[in-house]
Order: sequence, then C-alpha cells, then structure tokens
Amino acid sequence: MQTVKINDITPNDLPWTIEWSEDKCKMCGSCTAACTFGAIEAGVEGRGVTFSEGVAPNPQAAAKRAVPVIRQVADIKHRCTGCGMCEKVCPNRAIRPVRNEDNRWNFVNRSAGMPKRGGRSNLGVEDRTLDKIVVGRISQMTDPSLDALRHTFDMRAPFGRILPPEQLPLSVGPDGTLQMDKPLPTVNWIYPLVFSDMSIGALSTRCWEAISMATAYLNEECGIPIRMCSGEGGMPVSLLKSELLKYMILQIASGHFGWNRIIKAMPDMVADPAGIIIKIGQGAKPGDGGLLMAQKVAKHIQAIRGVPKSDLLSPPNHQGLYSIEESVQKMFLSLNAAFKFRVPVAIKTSATASSVSIYNNLLRDPYNIVGGYLIDGIQGGTGAANEISLDHTGHPVVSKVRDCYNAAVAQGRQGQIPLWAAGGIGLTGNAAADAFKVICLGANGVFVSKILLQLMGCVGNDRGRCNACNTGLCPAGLTTQEKKLVKRLDIDKAAQNIVDYVLAFDSEMKKMMAPIGNSSLPVGRSDALVSTDEAVANKLGIQYAC
Repeated sequence: MQTVKINDITPNDLPWTIEWSEDKCKMCGSCTAACTFGAIEAGVEGRGVTFSEGVAPNPQAAAKRAVPVIRQVADIKHRCTGCGMCEKVCPNRAIRPVRNEDNRWNFVNRSAGMPKRGGRSNLGVEDRTLDKIVVGRISQMTDPSLDALRHTFDMRAPFGRILPPEQLPLSVGPDGTLQMDKPLPTVNWIYPLVFSDMSIGALSTRCWEAISMATAYLNEECGIPIRMCSGEGGMPVSLLKSELLKYMILQIASGHFGWNRIIKAMPDMVADPAGIIIKIGQGAKPGDGGLLMAQKVAKHIQAIRGVPKSDLLSPPNHQGLYSIEESVQKMFLSLNAAFKFRVPVAIKTSATASSVSIYNNLLRDPYNIVGGYLIDGIQGGTGAANEISLDHTGHPVVSKVRDCYNAAVAQGRQGQIPLWAAGGIGLTGNAAADAFKVICLGANGVFVSKILLQLMGCVGNDRGRCNACNTGLCPAGLTTQEKKLVKRLDIDKAAQNIVDYVLAFDSEMKKMMAPIGNSSLPVGRSDALVSTDEAVANKLGIQYAC
C-alpha cells in the first residue's frame, strides 16, 4: 500500500477544479492550447477491462491499455483560475471549470510568499452601500417631472477650479463695459463619466487602443465630451502630437514613468491635454504605490518608459512631498506652469479616514489652481496587488464623497473644487444608477475602469473567477503583452461595446434625472435619495425608508 502524503497538493485543494467528460472528448487539443495558465494537460492513464463470455459468468481481465485523457495540473503556479476558455473552444462542451467550495486555497497559496492578484477585492461585494439607496423623491404634483425622451439635459461636469462670484477678476471699464482684469483658471466642461487611469503597460496595446478609439468616436460622432485618463506610464508619441490629445487626461504618479517622453513632445503638441491628474494613491491598494510586473514590460513599454525589462514599482508616496500644502506649491505650480496655466491639474488619492482633511487643505489653495479632487474607493480594480492589500486595506468611497461635500458646504465652498468618485462604480453592471446616486451625494462625476474591461470581454468577477491580471497571461488578451494572446481581442468589437454602453449610460442618466425634475446634474441633491438601511441613512444624512 502506498504511503499517504498529506501535504501534497491535489485539485481538490484548489479553488477551481476541471470537470472533463471522456465520452464527449475527441482529444483535439483545443482546450490545452487555449489555457494560458497551463492548468490542464494531455496525459495517459492505464485502463483495465473486465469482461465475461459465455452463458455462465466467467469474469476475465483483459490486458491493460494506455488511454489518452485530459487532466488538471495540481500545482499552485499553474492552477485553474476558472476563466472558462477551455469550455469556449471545446467543440463538444466536454470540459469546464467548476468552483470548488471545499478548497483549502487560503492555507496552501502562501508557499511562495505573499500572494498577488489582479481584479477587485473579493470581500463584501454583495453588501454594497449603493444598493441600499434608491431615488425616493419623485416630482409629480408639486414639481412636474421632465420628459426623458424630449427634454434637453445639460450633462456637463467641471474639471478645473471654479471661482466664487466675489473672486471673479471683473471690473467695469471706462466705457461702462465689463472687462476681465486677469485670466480665469482653466475649466474644461466634460461628461460626468471618465474612463479611468489604466496605463498602456497594464493593458495590452490593442485594449488601450480600443478604449482610445471609443473615446474619439464618442466625441467626434456622438457629441459626448467623454475623456480618457492615460494612467501612469506615458503614451505613444503619435498620440501626443495628435489633435486627439485633447480627449486625454495625463497622469503623473510617484514613478514618473513616461514623463520624459511627454516633456520632449510638448513643443510639438498641436493640442493641450484635457487635464492632468497627480496620483498620490489608488483605492485598490492604498499606500502601496504602483506595480507593473516584469511579464508586462514589453519592448514598446520599455521604449515609452525608458526602463529595462523588470518589475516597475512606483514608490508609495511622491518623494520630497510631505504635505498637501507642499504638494500644491510644488507639483500644481510646476505642472500648471509647464502648460502655461491652460490645463487644469487635479489630484487623486485613495479614500481614507483623512480624505476630508485633504479636501479642506485643497479648498484653502491660495493660488486657485487645484482643478479637482478624485477619491478612489476600496472596490476599485487593479492590475497587480498583494491580496492582503486588495482585500483588507482601503475605504469605501460613498461616505467619503459625502463627508467631503458636507465639509465644503459648511464653509460655503461647495462646487469650487470639483469632486470626482471612483472605485466600484458600475460594480453590478449599472454604472448610471451608481453615478446618479454618488452625484446626488456631492460628486461632480465618476471615473470607471474595470467595467470597460468587462465590456471588452474580461471574464473575471468579484467572486474569484480569473482575476489574474497580474500574471501577464490574460486569457482574453486584455491585460497582457503576449502577442498570441493580444490577438484574441477584436479591437473594433471592443470599441463598439464601449460606445454602446456609454450611449445607454447617457439615456439611463436622463431617465433618472427626469423624475426628480433636474435638467442638469443633481450635484448634492441628497433630498432625492432614501435608504432602506437605517445606518446608511444616518451616516449619509438622507431619509430612511422601510
């Protein structure tokens, strides 16, 4: 009898197991070729057959024979992620991944140190605050509702510093006409939905291009002034020197990756970018800095960022900056000066207990150059993070947006520095409902990212399926630089899916604005909301409904 080796890993210890039907399989090899993780392999098994001939039972054993089979690799590095690509390519549906509820994954996956993962947090995704909030104030008799199909709506949000009336540099000239004594801070009025920062290194070239194509089409053909954030790491020189740069928000983070190329391209820019975001932190892994795994640092990424092929880590903070006040003085002034004060500069931090303190300091900006504050919550996606950070570090975004807005209202400064929210917007597929509720709580607009990948074909979810963005082996060709995998993405279809979704988003937002009688964005209209959870209602200062 063979000794039992209790410490050996078996498929039953892993979060996903492979269900294979020998009767249906024709051993074409499509599944093993499609699996990017090496989780299944072709092998052979020795089979014996017992048979009986004649009238009376007379069992006999035939000679054993080798039978080809498809079997799961019982290895942590090559574990099945449940992406389902094997099922997609199998002509007979003979194979599929099955979620293993009895796995021992939390106990066996630390053999190589702290596990990393892409995707989103897998904790508490079914218990969302936004799902406990509904639109409760409907204009009917007192204030007539609007017609969502025929009424004209103003769907614009500011990106840039808004001066209060008493600070406007206006005076009356000798001839009695109104004149401006000095230039106003630059404000770009854009759509309240922004494609959030995902770098050209984190995404495949075709994936990044698909989002860029969708952005250009929505602006040029649909008249929707939507903007796309580049993420840290620069962008192709051809885009920097293109008119389409006006639809891009450039990001600078603590790694300063790609900014050499941007600075060198500035003399040849024919259009200004839509804005600049200084990323201090992100919601998915706050305080951790950024990380682009070496597997994704392809040759074109090395060229854009000016780095060798290695793990690219951004420091957890901007070196030399020790306070928000110093950040305003150094970074905001230098970046504003670089573009001669024509481009609004905003700041992005992760949602945290200190978000209100940060916003209060920004509101006291003496130079009037802070163009916005983006708060990123714990449910934001990421390309690579330690699981401990992804699951257990961060703050939900909803309450922080509300707290910051109330802090500005208490000072009479609401609306002066636009608030933008990110992190879990559209988590359940309906970004319009989430955006509307967050705007009613005080945000001017929202940033979305993971939902774009899901529109383009991402198979990951918030219950542990796939979420292998960090490996560089994305089976959908979205977050990888492997040429064979990148070709899996239909770039035209991906861009079309994004365009269709934004058009639906636009209609759905109007469908929610019309019943409360708002023809412009209902920023801060918390009276329109009620909550079915008393604790949520008390925290956010909205009505409780039961």
